[in-house]
Amino acid sequence: MTPPNPHVQLPSLQGKRLVLGVCGGIAAYKSLELVRLLSQQGCSVQVVMTPNATRFIAPLSFEALSGQMVHVEAWPQGAGAQASGQAASNMPHIALERACDGIVVAPCTAHSMAKFAHGLADTLLDNLVLARRCPLALAPAMNVHMWRNPATQRNAAQLRQDGVALFGPGHGLQACGEQGPGRLLEPTELLWEIARWQEVPLLQGRTVLLSAGPTFEAIDPVRGITNRSSGKMGYAMAQAAWLLGAAKVVLVSGPTALPTPHGVLLHAVESAQDMHHAVQNHLDEADIFIGAAAVADYTVANRLPHKYKKSSHGGAGPTLEWALNPDILAMAGSAAAARAASLQAAPTHATKPLYVMGFAAETENLDTAAQAKLIGKKAHCIVGNLAQHSLGQDQASVTLYRHNQAPQTLPSQPKLHLALAILRTTLT
Repeated sequence: MTPPNPHVQLPSLQGKRLVLGVCGGIAAYKSLELVRLLSQQGCSVQVVMTPNATRFIAPLSFEALSGQMVHVEAWPQGAGAQASGQAASNMPHIALERACDGIVVAPCTAHSMAKFAHGLADTLLDNLVLARRCPLALAPAMNVHMWRNPATQRNAAQLRQDGVALFGPGHGLQACGEQGPGRLLEPTELLWEIARWQEVPLLQGRTVLLSAGPTFEAIDPVRGITNRSSGKMGYAMAQAAWLLGAAKVVLVSGPTALPTPHGVLLHAVESAQDMHHAVQNHLDEADIFIGAAAVADYTVANRLPHKYKKSSHGGAGPTLEWALNPDILAMAGSAAAARAASLQAAPTHATKPLYVMGFAAETENLDTAAQAKLIGKKAHCIVGNLAQHSLGQDQASVTLYRHNQAPQTLPSQPKLHLALAILRTTLT
């Protein structure tokens, strides 16, 4: 999987105060990069290390990156006062917790997981976790057999039951030479997981299906007809849906050069027919469908079986015949209407509503075209924009069109921020 982009600004992390716990394991070196990435996002990071962690990384390295004193000992003279700004306090496990928005332990060893699960505390980090009132997240890192051990699995299950978030572990080659689950997630992956953890889970438990990017309609095995869509807005919508807590995000994408959004299931397709088939296959499980793809209206009906040679036809171009492509947004709108009718006739847990959002990229007469699309496709919302101002750009402005509401324009902003704003505005 392509690593997530660490340079995107994540709104949920800006201005946050996090405690980063670091346990004693070889993966502790990755936490240095995590501190750097969090700091670049505008987070204040206070590092708390276990004594064993200092055998792998010197506290000074974390101090240089975080700009704050690293805490190791449970009862250092004056540490609590420095952490809380209150001279009367000498209890860092209390003062540090009161001054943060969340605690992340990365890496978290099997030993620390066991202590956290059973309320044992003999280091500053243990006491801090036990005394916490803020959210807690752990990023496990251990040998594959340690992770698979029934005792570790029982501890992980208990922690999840207690409301603790677990990030990973990842799967791959380990320092010991073995391979399997147990690796600490990469710093960029942890960055995205922490951002999701700090978001309000607006879409918790919901399945989101999206289409994005251009389609490619083949003329022959080499050439084809496509459009200028980069897929950036659709990919941003998929990433935003995951950040807002969606249980599952499926992205059906035409050809793009974009990395797969973190946490999103990618279904790559080429033609409009391929996209229609893929969306149709996933639509029954979806709670929300977002049609952000720039789908070709027509395909080539007389596709050539071999590469067209101009020398064989006296330099004349091929005569193309056109066939209408299936309308993916209209299909989703009709499915939503059918579900609504079924629920109204006989409410049942077997049928769930389907919310349908489409995109309208126009070059003129945006209001007229978007309103017509809203009604004609049986959508709940149309996101409209001017193609000449949006295609291929990293930021954009859009106007939201909904039934019985005045059009609402969202200001120009980076597309991930815009995607979050669209979902928050339309789904709350």
